[in-house]
Amino acid sequence: MAEKKQETPIELGIYGRKGKKDGFAPADLVALVLSVIWLFASVAFFGFAKGDGGGLRVDPITFLLTFLAVVMPVALIWVGTSAVKSAKIMREESARLQAAIDAMRHTYIQQQQSANMGVRPTVEKKLDEIAAAQKQAETAIATFASSRVRPAPQPTPSPAKTGDSDQPLLALGTPAEELAPPLPAEDFIRALNFPETAEDKDGFRALRMALQDRLAAKLVRSAQDVLTLLSQDGIYMDDLRPDRARPEVWRKFAQGERGATVAALGGVRDRSCLALTAGRMRQDPIFRDAAHHFLRQFDRTLTEFEPSASDQDLNDLAETRTARAFMLLGRVSGTFD
Repeated sequence: MAEKKQETPIELGIYGRKGKKDGFAPADLVALVLSVIWLFASVAFFGFAKGDGGGLRVDPITFLLTFLAVVMPVALIWVGTSAVKSAKIMREESARLQAAIDAMRHTYIQQQQSANMGVRPTVEKKLDEIAAAQKQAETAIATFASSRVRPAPQPTPSPAKTGDSDQPLLALGTPAEELAPPLPAEDFIRALNFPETAEDKDGFRALRMALQDRLAAKLVRSAQDVLTLLSQDGIYMDDLRPDRARPEVWRKFAQGERGATVAALGGVRDRSCLALTAGRMRQDPIFRDAAHHFLRQFDRTLTEFEPSASDQDLNDLAETRTARAFMLLGRVSGTFD
């Protein structure tokens, strides 16, 4: 059995109407014939009426009624013809629209297949480089940890001294994160939004600082994994416009409240994104595990960040890509129920 030939977009009429635009349609021909028949019948009728009555009485009312009796049926014939042609055009437009949707779906599937073949965005490569640099930085900080002394909040017994040196010794195995200063809230929020472009120097600086911070590093890495997986389905946080929740709602969630009081955090209303994400959660165990890990990390980080955060900090946090991913996945998984 011969395979059916796939029509091109031009043959399907996606870029223009298929067939000739000009010409005399059959409906026009039928309307013209009916109009001519009606006009001849009207002329014949009034001609016989004049011959039998010895002349017609012409007055304004009679003329108006006669004119309407002749013209109105012709007008109705052409109105009906126009309706028939409009219905035909609508059917053709519907067919072209369906063909365009099929073409777009085919293109989308091809893009998804290309994305799954190892094509990695520039930002993801940058993040991998930053993660490698962060590991090197941790090693270097641990190597020189013995040369740094943190001021004690209260007097403590004098530490042991070695030889003739007056420098106190630090305990071995001190984590590099404990020696680093706290991450400012502004840089923490900027890191959770990730760099805007490859030239966003402030964004990459904040991201490097966050990857060296105990509080933010795990959340940044889990958010990176989730955003990468969502992008494979064409879901990008910049396309979402969730309803903004008040800072006190974020504080209630950070303090452990659940249910109707924090339901405003699930402000994502995009039905297509919600449906795609819910389907991925059911069918892809890797995505499901990454999503639950991300939700736990965001919850823990928010619990530690909230006591020292201002209302403006919480508003800025809610506008980040990480927070939008939390709203989307939280609503799909029922976190806010």
